[in-house]
Amino acid sequence: MKLEIACFSLESALIAHENLADRIELCSDIKSGGLTPDYQMAKSSRTKISCDLYMMIRPRSGDFVYTAKEFEQMKKDIQFFKKIEADGFVFGILNKDGTVNISQNKRLVSLAAPLPCTFHRAFDSTPNPQKALADIISCGFSTVLTSGQAKTALQGVELISKLASIAKKKITVMPGGGVRSNNIASIVQKVSTTYCHSSAIVNESNLPSIKEIQLLRKNMRE
Repeated sequence: MKLEIACFSLESALIAHENLADRIELCSDIKSGGLTPDYQMAKSSRTKISCDLYMMIRPRSGDFVYTAKEFEQMKKDIQFFKKIEADGFVFGILNKDGTVNISQNKRLVSLAAPLPCTFHRAFDSTPNPQKALADIISCGFSTVLTSGQAKTALQGVELISKLASIAKKKITVMPGGGVRSNNIASIVQKVSTTYCHSSAIVNESNLPSIKEIQLLRKNMRE
């Protein structure tokens, strides 16, 4: 069982790295839930961090339906982050009806290759989660991040468990959304997965808590 920490600054990423996060999802703009990180922050993070570093590819806040110009920016961001040796990418594109945009997602997954891609919590906005999961698998994603279409992963744990059972070895279903040290054990007891996702933020500082990361690691493995 491994732990991914969502980080919204270089300082956050260094805290996560120093406290043995298995993987870091690097983003900017915590208020929007995470946007594409600034190039300089990404470069600095890569030079200082040796664990897996996944880059968020999300050009703006709001919905997950993107214009042609926004899609081109997403492609440019992936190309830049590949050059600085990112380990993977996090993105998700939907159609106006909330279904998975197979064509655009496939193009980004292909551009990112051979690096792995995570379909983020845009999944939780899809109208048919089982169909969305099948579409995401067909696009070539290695992981899907989900709260089980609930406010938190604990509340959506039954759906997450069902999706993980359906996915089997085709894709990793990663619980995320309100995952904390006081509920992670309850989640992993019900969900067959290799990764959990948390920001480990427990106060107004917007920084991951060292103690919380340690407790997350401890409680997820007991």
